[in-house]
Amino acid sequence: MQDLRREFERRDAIFVDRTGTQARENRYWEPVVVTREEIDAEVARLAALPAPGDGRRQSLIVHPAARDGSPGLAPGIQVMLQVLLPGESTAPMRHNATEVNFCIRGSGKTVVAGRTVQFKQYDVWNHPSYVIYSHHNDSNEIQVRLTYSNIVLLQHMEIYVPDYEPLLVVDRGEPAPQHVTDPKRTNPYGMFPIGDDGGLLMPYETLINPTAVQSNPLHFPWAQVKAELDKLEALGSDYVGRRLYMMYNPVTGRTNGITPNFFATMTIRPPKIIDRPHRHVSAAINYYFSGSGYSMVAGNRYEWKAGDLMLSAPGWAVHNHASYDDYVYELTIQDQPLNIYMESLLWQESLKEPAALLGTESGFRTNREKAMV
Repeated sequence: MQDLRREFERRDAIFVDRTGTQARENRYWEPVVVTREEIDAEVARLAALPAPGDGRRQSLIVHPAARDGSPGLAPGIQVMLQVLLPGESTAPMRHNATEVNFCIRGSGKTVVAGRTVQFKQYDVWNHPSYVIYSHHNDSNEIQVRLTYSNIVLLQHMEIYVPDYEPLLVVDRGEPAPQHVTDPKRTNPYGMFPIGDDGGLLMPYETLINPTAVQSNPLHFPWAQVKAELDKLEALGSDYVGRRLYMMYNPVTGRTNGITPNFFATMTIRPPKIIDRPHRHVSAAINYYFSGSGYSMVAGNRYEWKAGDLMLSAPGWAVHNHASYDDYVYELTIQDQPLNIYMESLLWQESLKEPAALLGTESGFRTNREKAMV
């Protein structure tokens, strides 16, 4: 037990008088564009390094406003650039974070939770929390991936727990049957109502044994996603929504995610499409892998092109995007599901309409029925 001991300095909490004051203004993180050239240069630098012992050639892509100890590209989103040379693999690991992986160059395979995901360029797949995974480059070309995770949020909470030497147990099995009871571990009273408005009292035995839900890695091959995405071009120029599909993980339920923290959407922007301005408290990070265009964020214009990565929407900043003369494809990661679960997802689809608390009250409609051409 000696390794579990920690030495703590004796400190006292303080009172901060806020009488008659209001909450401080949010500190908006500026949009940033990480260019294709900058990414390519970092890939080349990582590729030239001697092979590390754990196989992980990687760099964080960090916003200059990131907090000490929580190096994110957005306050709750970490983005890692990861490189594998032909024949290389990473050592198995696991952590209590969830991930979205996106291959931007090359191909290979990931072994995650006992499943092998054979991926190609622009494929997307998720990693459930605390499952063993490793990446492998079984091709003849360099492999480059972007990995999005909630590590920075866990680090901010000081609860990130990585395991770099996991026991190699690949069969996760099924969740324990919920109907099996042990009288020695069961509160004889169960849950019961208290008050008149629907609240219940839950015993400790239930608190420490919540209903288990199997969370699985899911693979979204780009070739199949693109075939469906391209059909959205039929939505005419008068369409007021975004031409996208979300890659949905059913385990996230009503929070609409690929992980409990993030959604991942693939968007097509035909030439000369300009989105209407909108805003939401979830932050958005876009990777553009075809075409070019610009974004307007809080009155500022940002140009981007294929191969650029952008923090395109700091939380609650008004923004919209536009394409130039060619087709744009992009992956967008947002921390929308987490905000839905926290009942914090304010969303204003049109600046002419009031904001709504999505997931708690009715949301918005598009003119899709009228926009099909």
